Amino acid sequence: MAVVECVVEETIGVTEAAQIPQQRGEQLLDNAVRYAEERHWDVFPGTWLEAVEGMERCSCGDTACPAPGAHPARPDWANQATGSAVAARRMWSKHPRASILLPTGRTFDAVDVPESAGFLALARLERMDLPLGPVTCTPDRRMLFFVLPGAAVKIPDMIRTLGWTPSAIDLIARGEGHYVAAPPTRIGGHGAVQWARRPTPANRWLPDADELISPLAYACGREAAAERARRG
Repeated sequence: MAVVECVVEETIGVTEAAQIPQQRGEQLLDNAVRYAEERHWDVFPGTWLEAVEGMERCSCGDTACPAPGAHPARPDWANQATGSAVAARRMWSKHPRASILLPTGRTFDAVDVPESAGFLALARLERMDLPLGPVTCTPDRRMLFFVLPGAAVKIPDMIRTLGWTPSAIDLIARGEGHYVAAPPTRIGGHGAVQWARRPTPANRWLPDADELISPLAYACGREAAAERARRG
């Protein structure tokens, strides 16, 4: 079985995970400000990781936290999110280790797929010379493709038209009411979110989900079938 490696482009301003907390905080602040200032993305600070008895724990205090250091720190996070670089700088100055979270359903939606299917689809999309926006790669082996807002509403029907159901092929559309973690946010002790395709002037204009969904669904369907065969 082929092994898929997460080969990612270098994230601007990101250093190694082993850096001291002050440096990591500075990089988080810098990136949060740049996302708001350069991409006009809304941002808000989430939880962060704390060293407790030699282990990294989420600042929320839950020892069984499913997303340690990478989820909202307060229930009104949607109202807290801001597209102001000045406000972002102020928030991360208060909490320099806070994760960078981006609400979906505003300036972009995200198509969340397994990493193996994501790289398969990414290679196919590049061969087809189709437009691509930024793409993240997460430590829990997921890839998120940024697309125009509104995608989450129509993607389920689009997938059914192609002959699959979203849950059967593990394809998740994240829109209004959801959020994604942005680089260089670290999730637990597993590593940091990275860019598979980082934001550049060339991908400032995001693709519509219609342009990507067929290759993404095909890749997810293929991976789901392979997984069923392995289990069977």
